[in-house]
Amino acid sequence: MAMSGGIDSSVSAALLKKAGFDVIGVFMKFWSLADETKIENRCCSAESEVRARKVAKILGIPFYVFNFGKDFKKKVVDRFLAEYKKGVTPNPCVVCNKEIKFGLLLEKALKLGADFVATGHYVKTKKIGEKIRLFKGGAKDQSYFLWKLSQKQLRRVFFPVGHYEKEEVRRLAREFRLPFSKVSESQEICFVPRGIDSFLRKYFKPKPGKIVDAQGKILGLHQGLYFYTIGQRKGMNLPGGPYYVLDKDLKKNKLVVTKSEKDLGRKELKVKDANWTSGLEPKLPLSVGIKIRYRHKAVRAVIKNIDKKYIKVIFNVPQRAVTAGQSAVFYKGKELLGGGIIC
Repeated sequence: MAMSGGIDSSVSAALLKKAGFDVIGVFMKFWSLADETKIENRCCSAESEVRARKVAKILGIPFYVFNFGKDFKKKVVDRFLAEYKKGVTPNPCVVCNKEIKFGLLLEKALKLGADFVATGHYVKTKKIGEKIRLFKGGAKDQSYFLWKLSQKQLRRVFFPVGHYEKEEVRRLAREFRLPFSKVSESQEICFVPRGIDSFLRKYFKPKPGKIVDAQGKILGLHQGLYFYTIGQRKGMNLPGGPYYVLDKDLKKNKLVVTKSEKDLGRKELKVKDANWTSGLEPKLPLSVGIKIRYRHKAVRAVIKNIDKKYIKVIFNVPQRAVTAGQSAVFYKGKELLGGGIIC
């Protein structure tokens, strides 16, 4: 059981033990700015480890710490920085789930003789025929972050709180007498403690360029395209605003902005690196629900093949601020079919 010291993974561990499983608690240590400064990674801080260890003691289960710091830095953080350098806005949680939580952790657990790995994600699995299918969890659905998982991984995974709502999990924590009344939840990128802009400035030097409108009129100067994302409204310091980031011209190092939010609407997008969680590629074209951000409500769209590398997504209604590097995730009702990277 991957235990972060949070309420979801702790209640998951308690539910598995109650169900009769032989549970081993594991706390994963990732890379954090604490390796270079005194700022800890929220999800694997010393305080989180103490809480996870305390819960394991209450439940009477073995507890281990796995240090994945070097791998996390290489596979998640370095890739995150490389993508920003290219001018796109990546989603590191998707990479972490594929490479670390359901990659390295699962690999190590199986070598140690475990049968399954469990996490506190709010997502459901169901066996249909010979395939494991992935479905949305409760009100705090987290399936969006798991579109990269393969059948090989899904066959070895449990999500014990996937069928519960958050209030029920809080009730279970009280029932199991787990100490969580005042613990706040992590919502943002775990290794970026004080905002993306401040994090990026530790690694990227300013690279000034022109801020222009859609007609090419020069409005001001930016400090580097990697500090901006599509749809962003703050941080441009332009008079007569507000202005929104419309596009990034990487070749000319220009930031294109607009005063009209309507300009941010896009009728279609292109997706690369598609993965189908069932292991079976559906017959395209296909009408789906699609999310282009975690907090984005799924909207109707049709997906079509362009070629072996790319898929085209055509929205029923234009969508605001389609952002390269983010995940486009496809649903059929509550089932997660798969996803890809917006390019």
